Amino acid sequence: MPDELTRALRRLAPPRVGREASPEPAPLPEGPGSPFEAALATRLRSVEADLAEVRGRVNGLLFVVAGFAITQSAMRLLA
Repeated sequence: MPDELTRALRRLAPPRVGREASPEPAPLPEGPGSPFEAALATRLRSVEADLAEVRGRVNGLLFVVAGFAITQSAMRLLA
């Protein structure tokens, strides 16, 4: 029985070229494949937008702190 199964599987399997014949990977779908993926993509875009806003605020805060430090240093040097 196992020999018959092995022969049947060998007939069904595509012939191999070389040691490792791997077919080309299937292209990824461009759009979401399910409603869950669409909702996940929407939430991910929202998180990305929030992260960009936080980055902008942190950069602004660092600019203000650096400006304050430079101003205080200049005032102490000139006074």
